[in-house]
Amino acid sequence: MQKNILITGCSSGLGLALTSFYLQKGFKVFGISRNKPEIQNINFIHISFDLSQISKIKEILSPIIKDISQIKTVFLNAGMLGKIKILEELSTSEMKEVYELNVYANKELLDILKNIKVKNILATSSGASKTGYKGWGSYSLSKAGVNMLVNLYSNEMPNTKIIALAPGVIKTPMTDYIRFEIDENTFISAKKLNDGIIQTPSETAIKIDAFINRIDEFETGSFVDIRKI
Repeated sequence: MQKNILITGCSSGLGLALTSFYLQKGFKVFGISRNKPEIQNINFIHISFDLSQISKIKEILSPIIKDISQIKTVFLNAGMLGKIKILEELSTSEMKEVYELNVYANKELLDILKNIKVKNILATSSGASKTGYKGWGSYSLSKAGVNMLVNLYSNEMPNTKIIALAPGVIKTPMTDYIRFEIDENTFISAKKLNDGIIQTPSETAIKIDAFINRIDEFETGSFVDIRKI
């Protein structure tokens, strides 16, 4: 029987790498993003939707997602970094934009998913949810929110393994912005990224699939940093 994968933020970065990886493994992949990636595969079903439209998620996506049977894994991957700024210079409207996409959009999706049969749900988190680097206010707060969102929903979804997964540092436009456009003398996180290990999205997809093969070793509702296992 065909098993299905659902991925948000499938048009670039890790989401695109996961999409390509599972298509190569013969899965049927349903991808949600604003823009359709250039993938020519009969097993790829693209759903064009902007997840920042929080109030429309259930109206538009609920009937589509509920029509997908045998979902093996859902990757709640879509998200944004926001600007790297000290808190004093960071407006609440900027913080709200990041929080709504990274947390509230996933909340709406989880409300849909809890009413259908799903084996695994992985929500993309970050080490920044645990370490408050200077300048990362919007992102760190939102990813800490993702961790707790996962923990809370695990109590309401007993038949689904749900994990907040930090995938490590990945070479994407987001990390390029931090590495090359941010003053590392002001924000030491930029220097840490430049000095540390940076993996490609494809390398990360392989590691995440290996994690899924071990997912029963981890408690549902927990935060897992893939670099520490």
